[in-house]
Amino acid sequence: MTFEQQWIEYDYNPFVLFNSNGKIISVNSEAQFLLGTTTSSELFELAKAYASVTFGFKTTFVELEFGRYKFFGLTVGYEDEEQIGIKLYQAPSFKLNTPKPEGKLTNIFTIIDLCISTSSINSNIKYLKNYDPTIPDIIINTNKLIKVLNKIYSCFSDNDTITTEVFYRVGEHIKFEDKKYSIFSISVSGENLNILESKKLKITAEENNFYVDIGQNITLNIPMITS
Repeated sequence: MTFEQQWIEYDYNPFVLFNSNGKIISVNSEAQFLLGTTTSSELFELAKAYASVTFGFKTTFVELEFGRYKFFGLTVGYEDEEQIGIKLYQAPSFKLNTPKPEGKLTNIFTIIDLCISTSSINSNIKYLKNYDPTIPDIIINTNKLIKVLNKIYSCFSDNDTITTEVFYRVGEHIKFEDKKYSIFSISVSGENLNILESKKLKITAEENNFYVDIGQNITLNIPMITS
């Protein structure tokens, strides 16, 4: 691998090269993780949609989202009818200067159950749980996590039922000190989301170095640091 090829391979931004039929010719390492959240055909259609009318390169600033991945722009280039490439510019889900989480080895399910118990006091809300039991104990600041989780549940206080899911984010990772860590998610959902509380949650999460994705569900993404 040449030095130039290594720059592409280890770029933080996903790069995919297709042939004219949409078959992948090459991808860099970040694109391999992206393909865990979308399909090659979807990226190929995206490349065709944003390609220049004539041969060459075209950069477009556009907001895109695939799972945890969020992008603020892309470049599409082609010099003939045989190949077309696309590079997506990633808006980091985790701040690039976010420090590696510190704390003690913690059972994440115990913390969630504690927050559910706190939220259910003087409440008739039904709490449903769907946990992946293979997720191990992780190192995390429990006080900060409890603060954020309690804030998440307060966003759904006007619901009859609240569902909590814990699951691996397949193919996704974050890097601290040149070491990659897998990511898992705590996703909380209900029919009614309190918009005002969700804005407060965003502030609380940022203050405590957590990333939350607020949509139909509220998802807390956490690196799986075990030692």
